[in-house]
Formats: sequence, structure tokens, C-alpha cells
Amino acid sequence: MSDTQSPDEPSAGDIAPVDPRRCGFVAILGATNVGKSTLLNALVGVKVSIVSHKVQTTRVPIRGIALHGDSQIVFIDTPGIFNPKRRLDRAMVDAAWGGAEDADVVVLVIDAQRGVDDDAVKIIEKLKIARMPRVVVLNKVDRIEEKKRLLALTKHIDGLLTFDRLFMVSALDGTGVADLKAYLADAVAPGPWHYAEDDVTDVPLRMLASEVTRERIYHWLHEELPYSTTVETTSWKALKDGSARIEQTIYVERDSQKSIVLGKGGATIKKISMEARRGIEDIADHPVHLFLFVKVRENWGSDPERYREMGLPFPKS
Repeated sequence: MSDTQSPDEPSAGDIAPVDPRRCGFVAILGATNVGKSTLLNALVGVKVSIVSHKVQTTRVPIRGIALHGDSQIVFIDTPGIFNPKRRLDRAMVDAAWGGAEDADVVVLVIDAQRGVDDDAVKIIEKLKIARMPRVVVLNKVDRIEEKKRLLALTKHIDGLLTFDRLFMVSALDGTGVADLKAYLADAVAPGPWHYAEDDVTDVPLRMLASEVTRERIYHWLHEELPYSTTVETTSWKALKDGSARIEQTIYVERDSQKSIVLGKGGATIKKISMEARRGIEDIADHPVHLFLFVKVRENWGSDPERYREMGLPFPKS
């Protein structure tokens, strides 16, 4: 101890090093089909959320985990916010706003081609009372040839609500994604990480597998039929050779829908199964043997058990 050091004063060697880590939750909000899931996958660097050109693809909040420097960012990909008409619609919208309420930062995604439509205006109105930092992302800017349109859109948004930052990105080709990620890494608060360094999502593998199959259903089926289906992974057995036997059930509401999912001579279900198997192998990192079954469950959209399986709240009215 030096002659000038107090007995109670810690020496330089006793001072704990400052933990440089940061961690926080970032909710990705927006109307349907504005590219939220594509943006999440781009920010995380791997595919953790299914993507489709059809609206209302995402049904439950999906968490994707990304690292940037000393920061761990937990992204919440929420269902698209729209005017709900069915019970399932209401559950999806409730889940979206629930994800926003739990976040430290909110990112509003707007399709630069569509501009600020009625759904976007309603979201902005609700965000006016949000106390967390708010960021707006103009997505799909690669499709806008006249940059004056982007300037006008920026002014329009600024007139509705002052956001902390605005980013112009293309989630599809990666333009602007790195800048957005770096900003969010600095925006989350100091603190320990919530997940392991190599985690990219906290969604159970069984649920991810169901989502992969549902994505292929959206690809191959049309009109309203995809919205009348749900997928559950009912069995997952590890085999001695390192592969897995997976059984999934596709639930539809009517016999006529079952016939469409199966296709003539089982052609459609075979295509869905083949592509889903490859997708599941990518996320499971080992071979899988996928067996799909199609069952009719009338009014599954009013069955609380189905909502529990999907991780959604069940609207009582």
C-alpha cells in the first residue's frame, strides 16, 4: 500500500474490468408482406423465419439472434399487422403488438413501393405512445428507380411521426442491412448476453421444422387454402445412423382441402415433402426422413389447443 492510499481504497489490481457487452430485444413491425422476415434473415445471417410472397405468412413471433461486436441483438419477427377478421387473425395481431411491447427498440418496416398505406398509418399512430427508440426502415429500395420518390416518402413519414433514425435498405440484396445492424448494436443497452454465442434462434427445432413445411405449402398451394392449414411436428426420433425420422401432420378444415393438398396421385404432397425435407436438413444439419400426413380437423381455427401448439394467445371473443 502506498503512503497516500487509504486502507479502504481499492488498489488498481482490485478494480473489476468493465464488461463491454450489450444486449437487447428489437421488434420488427410492419404491415403484411413488407419483407420483415427477409430482413430478419438478412440481419441474423441465416434463415430463421419462413418467407413467402403471400401475405400473413408469419403467424407467431420468431426470435432471431445476431452478434455485432460486443452486442447481442435479439430480433423479434412479428406477424404482419392488418385489420383482423378471423380469430386466428386477431391472435396474430395481438402477438405482433405483444412482441413490440417486450422490445427495447422498435423497427417499423415499410415497403418503399407501396408507401405509407392505411395499415402503416395505423401502426404509426400506435407507435406515437411508444417510449422505446423507434426506427423506420424503407425496404425494397432497389425497386425504386426514381430516388425522388424515396425523398418524398421520407418527408411523408417524418410528417406523421419523428423516428430516431431512418434507413433505406434492400433486405433481398443486403443493401443498407449492415448499417442498420451496426446502429441497433449500439442502441441496445449494456448488459450480459441472454443466449449462447452460437445461438441464432430460440425457436424449438420441432417448431422450425413445422414452419419449413408450412412455407412449402404456401409455395405450392394457392388462393385461401394455405391460410386454412396448419402443420404440427408430431414425432422426431433420432436414428442410429445419425439421421432422424420426422412425422408431421398437416391439418385442413374440409375434405375438399385435403384432396387439394394431396394432389392428383399424391403429386402435390410429394413435392411439398421433398422440398420440406431438404429445408429441415439444412436447419437440423443432418439427414431426415420426413413423413407427412394430412388430416381434416373442422374449425381448427377455433381450437385453443392448436393455438397453444403454434405459440399464439387464444382470443376468447
